[in-house]
Amino acid sequence: MNKHLIFALIILAFGLGINRISAQEQQAYKVGLVGFYNLENLFDTIDDPLKQDEEFLPQGANQWNTEKYLNKLHNMAYAISTIGTDITPDGIAVLGMSEMENRHVLEDLVTQPELKNRNYQVVHYDSPDRRGVDVALIYNPKYFKLTSSKSYRTVVPNDPEFITRDQLLVSGLFDGEMMHFIVMHWPSRYGGEKRSMPGRVAAATLCRHIADSILREDQNAKIIMMGDLNDYPDNKSVTEYLRASGDMKDLRNGEFFNPMYELHKKGYGTNYYRDVPAVLDQTIITPGLLPTDYSTFQYKNVKVHNKEFLKQHGGKYNGYPFRTFGSGVWMGGYSDHFPVYVILLKKA
Repeated sequence: MNKHLIFALIILAFGLGINRISAQEQQAYKVGLVGFYNLENLFDTIDDPLKQDEEFLPQGANQWNTEKYLNKLHNMAYAISTIGTDITPDGIAVLGMSEMENRHVLEDLVTQPELKNRNYQVVHYDSPDRRGVDVALIYNPKYFKLTSSKSYRTVVPNDPEFITRDQLLVSGLFDGEMMHFIVMHWPSRYGGEKRSMPGRVAAATLCRHIADSILREDQNAKIIMMGDLNDYPDNKSVTEYLRASGDMKDLRNGEFFNPMYELHKKGYGTNYYRDVPAVLDQTIITPGLLPTDYSTFQYKNVKVHNKEFLKQHGGKYNGYPFRTFGSGVWMGGYSDHFPVYVILLKKA
């Protein structure tokens, strides 16, 4: 067993926040943290003629230069380094991400001083997105051993011109247990929610197809689906096409559990738009991860990593995520999204 996963329950009691620790749980556990973070436009400064990256060039609208790029890398590395460290010193074990331009920027990210000692490994495929942004996953090899990965293309029926980010499937051993991660960045609401809905329905259908293909081989498979869905937990793309429910105690046959649903009902936000908090960044799990006896890794809680340094303070956007640009002005912040993560427990 990995000694780095063991920590005192008294620390856990403070870290979980939402759920109390029962008397039966007064013992040492192993903990695993798995999350997602939209990095908000992590671009390099080099022109890629195959991508629409003009605004993130030195002569572009954002005057994106080496100084700004290095500042962005430092900020994102620091933000990632703090996820879950109030629960376990090693922080997040597996992190899905979106809105990075290429593998190069990811390699620059994981070698920043704030992250270098964790030895994060990168899983990345280029997507056909017009702006060139992709999804990816990084993992700490201390906790996770990669066995396979694959990229899947999203297709909208009767729309051959449709292009969006691919979905990423990563499988491997999480402290010896087989686990699968699907990382997504569904199509945006550009053009209006109704007009853009077919793209997100197609993305939900694809995610469901990937998960079902795994579950056909192992009906108890542990799958964590995560991403910026650009839809809420109660939108039909999530509830009807992905079939994710917020009712963990009464899941119907074939349904997945969406722990973000309760946060959505309570008014939490991972992203803000026109003063309205929105839970767009979600983590959804299969029944194989639902809590029973914690003899294997099972779900305990979900958290939004909305520390004060990640928020804007004062002004019109007080409490919003402290982002890199706002209204075209360089702000030098982090991202327009907060990271989210799930806490998995197993008896040590």
